[in-house]
Amino acid sequence: MKANEILYLIIIAIFATDCSSDKKLNGDIPTIDIRKKYPKKEIVLNNIAEVTYVHLNSENVDFIFRGGVKYITENSIVVVDISSGSILFFSKDGNPKTRFNRYGEGPEEYAEKNFFVVYDEISDEIYVNAPGRFSNSGHSILVYSSAGEFKRKLRLPAWPFPLIDYDDQSLLLYDMRDQHKKIRREKDFSSLSVDSSYYRISKTDGKVLEYINFPGNNIDLTDRGDGNNRNAQNYMRIVNSANGLFLCNPETDTVFLYEKDKTLTPVFCKTPLVHNSINPKTVMTGFIDTEGYQFIQIQKLLTIDKLRNIQRDEYIKDYVYDKQTGKIIYQKMISFDYQGKEFNIEANRTFFDGKSTQIHFELDLYELKQAYKENKLKGQLKELVATLNEDTDNNVIMLVSFN
Repeated sequence: MKANEILYLIIIAIFATDCSSDKKLNGDIPTIDIRKKYPKKEIVLNNIAEVTYVHLNSENVDFIFRGGVKYITENSIVVVDISSGSILFFSKDGNPKTRFNRYGEGPEEYAEKNFFVVYDEISDEIYVNAPGRFSNSGHSILVYSSAGEFKRKLRLPAWPFPLIDYDDQSLLLYDMRDQHKKIRREKDFSSLSVDSSYYRISKTDGKVLEYINFPGNNIDLTDRGDGNNRNAQNYMRIVNSANGLFLCNPETDTVFLYEKDKTLTPVFCKTPLVHNSINPKTVMTGFIDTEGYQFIQIQKLLTIDKLRNIQRDEYIKDYVYDKQTGKIIYQKMISFDYQGKEFNIEANRTFFDGKSTQIHFELDLYELKQAYKENKLKGQLKELVATLNEDTDNNVIMLVSFN
């Protein structure tokens, strides 16, 4: 083992001790103790962020879709239509821009209709991370222009989720291969090792430019269902923000800040540590940082058969850390404009457009129409819904922008 890796192990051992004793490293790293019952407080999103509503214009039938928002940039909203596999580009005010469809079995096509994308607006290149079956040959990312022109294929020795636009030359990803190897074989994965599943690749050819090495306790977080079957849950391990990339590592109950100068600093942790907890294991699965608040998601690891029979709030908890007061609360997020509706601030809804952290919600138009009839809508949302037809129009996108 290299000397710097040993040093990292020593640092994280000290850090883990502080987390498990519910202390703060150097006096300023927050810790959430999931054994505590935190108070539930109502927070109005309009008071802590800018809330806007966008209707993705559907006057052109080619821009009617069934699916959802996959990426947001400073000037564009990118949607994948899961019924056809088309990729649609809208302006931030909802006007159609371009669309294309490269669904198929050819070498320049993607073979699935539902997938994740990353859009580099400056170079006008969209990276299609289409799912597929695991194989020893790895995985490919297809690169197109917003008009659908095929640019190149990046062949990766990886199964990336999530995939993040790091800079104009590279992407950063988490490689899920190890999780899926654990599904397919029986073995004890409790040995301590250096986790190098986070790495940066070239946008030009997919070559690995840098591994982000930090210590991780490679415990088995896959679920066992009936017949000893296994399942790996996808976590938002990488989240972009104004301060850099936040790397969420459930295996060590720790969130690290990865800055542009390549420094890696622990910034948030959970206690008790997951490897000390009894079943069901509970992990920190998402982290969002804004100017005034940090949003943390805690999740119980349950088997698929158990998940079928319970509600979301029975196994997922959403918390808010107030940076000013240093207090943690159980979140209840509401909007002035939509009476009776609660919103969960989650990492998988997060985009950083180069200026601010944005959370998006797709509001079902049929439900909005019902709320309109019951006089539960106000302001811009009420005015917008009054003009729409639930049978022919797209849903409304709610954008929440934090400074």
